[in-house]
Amino acid sequence: MAKKNIIRTTEAESRHQHLEQMSTRDLLNGINQEDQTVPLAIAKVLPKIEKVVNAVHKKMATGGRLFYMGAGTSGRLGVVDASECPPTYGVPFGLVVGIIAGGDKAIRKAVEFAEDNKEQGWKDLQKHKISPKDFVIGIAASGTTPYVIGALEEANKNGIETACITCNKNSPLAQTAKYPIEVVVGPEFVTGSTRMKAGTAQKLVLNMISTAVMIKLGRVKGNKMVDMRLSNHKLVKRGTQMIVDELRVSEKKALELLQKYGNVRKAIASVKGN
Repeated sequence: MAKKNIIRTTEAESRHQHLEQMSTRDLLNGINQEDQTVPLAIAKVLPKIEKVVNAVHKKMATGGRLFYMGAGTSGRLGVVDASECPPTYGVPFGLVVGIIAGGDKAIRKAVEFAEDNKEQGWKDLQKHKISPKDFVIGIAASGTTPYVIGALEEANKNGIETACITCNKNSPLAQTAKYPIEVVVGPEFVTGSTRMKAGTAQKLVLNMISTAVMIKLGRVKGNKMVDMRLSNHKLVKRGTQMIVDELRVSEKKALELLQKYGNVRKAIASVKGN
């Protein structure tokens, strides 16, 4: 079957001209105007995101892991989202894994041409002993990144479910993923600078997926992060306040319970029994 033509709106010319001649205020207004289009574009694909959340939850509820695959900005966004799951929701490190083309050094400094290696993505997944229990989400604004496409192609061949987040319609990546999410945000303020609107869209969708999945896995009670890791004074204070609000005890007593049980959920359960 012939592939559909891809229209790379992520590379289309900016709607704004002569940026270097603009005042600071005009630059900021222009960027802000473009940014406001992102949530509207995401709203159009909520049913697609819903399917991904449900599919990921099904895998993770039976012991599977979630992998994010990306290059450049997209890869960094995946790494950020994955790294925030353990402290926020108390899940084990390695349950949500962010993999970036070029390895961890690419988080800080671009590794030239790493994204062009179509075989390396699958090799990187194999280092984690990936299996059909797991789920892979490829992230690429253009939807044409060989590193990500190659990883998803091999995942599909090996019975591993796949999704993607991209910002062009009918891209090779979207055609490869079982569950494609295409958030078409249009031309960037600076032509082709997909760390802007496309990056914002990817970040928002990743937030939606991981947050919704963690809630469905029981990692939130009411609207509180009761399993968060108490890794700094701010979080200890937040946890203490959660216990005060839930148990109607003094701040001193709440802190004592938190220090004894090391976890908001356990501290509350020690009193309420659930």
